[in-house]
Amino acid sequence: MNVAIVKYNAGNIYSVDCALKRIGVEAEITDDKEKLLAADKIIFPGVGEAKSTMEYLKAHRLDELIVNLKQPVLGICIGMQLMCKHSEEGDVDCLGIFDVPVKRFVSNNADLKVPHMGWNQITGLKSKLMPKQIEGKFVYYVHSFYVPLNEYTIATTDYIEPFSAALHKDNFYATQFHAEKSSEPGEIILKKFFEL
Repeated sequence: MNVAIVKYNAGNIYSVDCALKRIGVEAEITDDKEKLLAADKIIFPGVGEAKSTMEYLKAHRLDELIVNLKQPVLGICIGMQLMCKHSEEGDVDCLGIFDVPVKRFVSNNADLKVPHMGWNQITGLKSKLMPKQIEGKFVYYVHSFYVPLNEYTIATTDYIEPFSAALHKDNFYATQFHAEKSSEPGEIILKKFFEL
């Protein structure tokens, strides 16, 4: 299987590569358009800030490429947020694959700090990406912005309020949590992605 990880100005890409190696998947980290188009599966991961990251994607015309991909694509963390319509982080228009906004967490509870960092449960699982065996399991988050529940939501987490832990539309899948850092549930999700 030919697997590509989108290379752009976002952190944490190499931890995804290491997680894939642990489950026996070799991937190429690339921004080469021909290689991305030729890949069987694409992962669009990262940690970063929405506005500067969108500027980079547009400058390298990766924005046009990503929205037109036909093979299964998995966005992770900032990758998921950039696949949405608009982000409050930098007040920027994003890729618009999912016609939903990305909002900033606002907490009035001293115990619920922002950014949201740590392990939380995923519930309400739908889609082949989210098998019932991980219902209620804990996955790892680091984020200050979230996607509200919407028609594309395939998993939910409750922190400050219920929000989309994962999304799915057509060939596009995404997780707000870091599947690559989420222990066994994360490995199960990554394996399911490669079975799609």
